[in-house]
Amino acid sequence: MQSRSSPIASRIDSRAIWAIALPAMVTNVATALIGVGDMWIVGRLGDAPTQGAVDIGARLFATLFVVMNFLKTGTTGLVAQAGTRGAGSAGGEAQAALLLRGLAVGTGIALVLLIAKPILLPWLLDVLGAEGRVLEAARIYADIRYWSAPAVMANFALVGFLVGQRRMRAVLVFEVAYNLLNLALGLWLALGLDWGIAGIGWSSFVAEYAKLLAVSLFVMRGETVRAIRAAARNAAILSPAKLRPFLSVNRDLFLRTVVLMIALAALTRLSAERGPVVLAANGIFHQLFLLMALLLDGFENAAQVLNGERRGADDRAGFTGYMRAILWRGFALAAGVSIALALFAGPLIDTFAATPAVAETGRSYALWLTIMPFAGVAAFVFDGVFVGASWTRALLVSMIGAAAVYAASLWLTWPLGNDGLWLSFVLFLALRAVFQMMLVPRLLRQEFGSD
Repeated sequence: MQSRSSPIASRIDSRAIWAIALPAMVTNVATALIGVGDMWIVGRLGDAPTQGAVDIGARLFATLFVVMNFLKTGTTGLVAQAGTRGAGSAGGEAQAALLLRGLAVGTGIALVLLIAKPILLPWLLDVLGAEGRVLEAARIYADIRYWSAPAVMANFALVGFLVGQRRMRAVLVFEVAYNLLNLALGLWLALGLDWGIAGIGWSSFVAEYAKLLAVSLFVMRGETVRAIRAAARNAAILSPAKLRPFLSVNRDLFLRTVVLMIALAALTRLSAERGPVVLAANGIFHQLFLLMALLLDGFENAAQVLNGERRGADDRAGFTGYMRAILWRGFALAAGVSIALALFAGPLIDTFAATPAVAETGRSYALWLTIMPFAGVAAFVFDGVFVGASWTRALLVSMIGAAAVYAASLWLTWPLGNDGLWLSFVLFLALRAVFQMMLVPRLLRQEFGSD
């Protein structure tokens, strides 16, 4: 069977790559920096257990909601495909149907979370090691914020829908406005009204529902609302046959995220076994890695959308062209990040280090920071390619394969000390991309046929 690509459709639009990637980068970094603001507010309360409680609560919801982020990612890829698969109103109605399915699935997940709250929330707090006054304060914060789950799930579907339609500027505005509102409410409630940690919880709760209202009003306009109404009139929109592909994609993405979270947790656990100084130094490395990943993830968003569109258009040449173009731009940015880390890793580590011993330990392993951007960028881009094409089962398989080698490497390199931990982690990042590259030729043949 011959490939069915269109020469005209296959032209690579460099501006489209940056139009998606740059707002995604700004959004990611802004969200991370605003999180620092919450810790600053809590610091003004002058109570160490309260500050520890917010850190525990933030990690709890980061874990819980990051695992559920598959709803946004899966919706993005499917919406991008639907936009080029159907012509005119048919494409818009197909995208609207996917949004409604995402909202329905998100509502179901939120209901399960709320029903499980009496059991799940205490268990999570226990797993994170909260006790004494920290547990008491964390329970206040978490009990309030937990009720934002319905809004969080709905926002995942709505934002995924907007990203899939390339409406990245709107997403940027909503995400920055949400974080600024959260910060302002935290200042007013926690400090101005003296609500303490409850004010931090309520600020997150109110900001999440305000975001849901604003995004819903933005989406429910013009052609989109007409497409949603038309899709909603179809009685079969939520039938098992229609939901099955959507659920299959999101199931694979959920399991892939779980494997990734376990891999990151293993790094933290093994760091702790090296002693408190190494744990603190590795914690700084982890935060810098997350910041680097947030920057490079902008190209993952670009690949989700653009490769999703090319898959929907049945355009093999465009699909492979965008894959290569986004990879090259990703490597270029990774080079810039690596150079910046090579020049400024020492001062950054010193800034975050609580003691001179932590700073000295961190500086002795700083080489790994410069390697991580190159090791990870290809995997981030391929994640977007695979999600955009709905190759989520292959994405899961590649993640499991890399995690298996990572586990073996952690055991084999234990005698190397902390270098062994970071060698294993870098290997994990690189092998994800290697396994994905090995799968791409077969997946292309299955999807588009032979060249």
